[in-house]
Amino acid sequence: MTDIRRTVLWVVFTMSLVLLWDGWQKHNGHPSMFSPPAPKVVATVPAAANGATGVPSASPSAAAAGQTGLPAVSAPLAATSEKVHIKTDVLDVTLDTLGGDVTRVELPTYLTGPEPGLFDPILQAVGIKAKPTAPQTPIVLLDSVGQSYKAQTGLIGGQGEPLPTHNTLMTVAPGERVLKDGANELVVRMESPEQGGVKYIKTFTFKRGEHVIAVKHEIVNVGNAAVTPQVYVQLVRNNVAGPGGMAFAPTFTGPALYTDKAKFQKVEFKDIDKALANNSVVDVQKNANDGWVAMVQHYFASAWLHNDSAPREFFVTKVKGAAPEQYAVGMVFTLPALAPGATALHSDQLFVGPQEEVKLAELAPGFELIKDYGIFAILAKPLFWLLEKLYGVLGNWGWAIIALVVLLKIAFYWLNASAYKSMAKMKAVGPKVQAMRERLKDKPAEMQQEMMRIYREEKVNPVGGCLPILLQMPFFMGLYWVLLSSVEMRGAPWIGWIVDLSVKDPYFILPLLMTASSLFQVWLNPKPPDPMQAKMMWFMPLAFSFMFFVFPAGLVLYWLTNNILSIAQQWMINKQMGVQE
Repeated sequence: MTDIRRTVLWVVFTMSLVLLWDGWQKHNGHPSMFSPPAPKVVATVPAAANGATGVPSASPSAAAAGQTGLPAVSAPLAATSEKVHIKTDVLDVTLDTLGGDVTRVELPTYLTGPEPGLFDPILQAVGIKAKPTAPQTPIVLLDSVGQSYKAQTGLIGGQGEPLPTHNTLMTVAPGERVLKDGANELVVRMESPEQGGVKYIKTFTFKRGEHVIAVKHEIVNVGNAAVTPQVYVQLVRNNVAGPGGMAFAPTFTGPALYTDKAKFQKVEFKDIDKALANNSVVDVQKNANDGWVAMVQHYFASAWLHNDSAPREFFVTKVKGAAPEQYAVGMVFTLPALAPGATALHSDQLFVGPQEEVKLAELAPGFELIKDYGIFAILAKPLFWLLEKLYGVLGNWGWAIIALVVLLKIAFYWLNASAYKSMAKMKAVGPKVQAMRERLKDKPAEMQQEMMRIYREEKVNPVGGCLPILLQMPFFMGLYWVLLSSVEMRGAPWIGWIVDLSVKDPYFILPLLMTASSLFQVWLNPKPPDPMQAKMMWFMPLAFSFMFFVFPAGLVLYWLTNNILSIAQQWMINKQMGVQE
């Protein structure tokens, strides 16, 4: 009989290497071996596929077929557009009178900042505030210049009328541009000229403390014939991944959709390219009476929300002819026929901000899913809830992480105790097994039989130390994704030199402690009888330690705390069982 422990060790080591390779592949833009297959491509040719924007076709035939083509809309006017700067307590927004686009959004309460200098902890210890090496600047989420990322709206004529679009120059009404102290909202109104017998009025409402911008559309029929307008909303951006994530745990950047029927759907940029290369469209739900669209990246997102029940058509496509390459996700709403002189109203919400789970859930059904925990969501959600409660008590995310690991270790105390008792027994019989192996080294079959006899007599289970740990791995992987995905950790300090739990330890103190604790655990564990296996036990912590040097400090703190508590429990059990160290 083979040595079961050796087999388990090699399986764990091999799978770890596979996961590392898979993470590296995804980091370099190659497909993952474990991700679900790309969305299937529907062999349907989009209507007007040679157009110049991401707006769906509005022709009745295309709408009936649920296709998402690209219409030929009017080119931008030659006149220079005006940039309108709006400032609230949580948003710094630039609106463009060309189409009324939202072309830039800064988040003044979320700053970029330098890592601490080499001597900053020493200066802080003696009460001297270290000077930053570079000024902190607000996070820029939408940006039409560098990132080619904007939010757009416009109209489509039901019979192909040339109605105002995001390429139509609008005029902005005079008014406040900064949310004054004591004021709770700020309103900006833009109006298009008559086009196709229709005037389009767009009103933006900004509210204090909110990352949601209310957008009201007024469509006025000033012509002599009835029209059936459609309102489209879309988010357009390039395919450059947002900041954040790691080579071994890349985070998603790209379009996302949600409907009550299809639930949450993510679409990779490469899947859009593949669909268009095959003259097809990505297979997402095309029509529904509910749902929203979003552009997601690590920690932050933008989204168009419409919570009222109303028919809508979804589209995900590539903006043809755009440089750099741009992709669009959006919705189209068909309004009732509008008689001459009549006005139609339609309202949406534009969210631009952080993925704060509790607040997202309040904005729209399923909206909290943009904070994606993957396959561990069923465990990650309650773990985040508990972590947030601990933060409410302790007031520091670092200490909350430590407290959560302590609670998990308490919850799994008896399961861990069983594992450590099995390890202690293995270590106790180690000298006897080693002597037997020396005696029977030329008789492998007899050696295995004698080893199993020793295990039976000493009541040792060779896999007893592995199974309890494997049972706990899903919980710790869930916590891993909580810490990786939670924007609440961004900029959150712990103690001393750890000024941001979402970035790596600037001095690698935590990773070095993590490596040392892992090596100490190897020393505490029973020495494998196989010399090669024993060397592997020492090599594995060193091989994996390089990952912790680039992991966010919060993740390393979580693993280090878990290691320290595991060492303490194992040491105590070894002493209780009289095992010599």
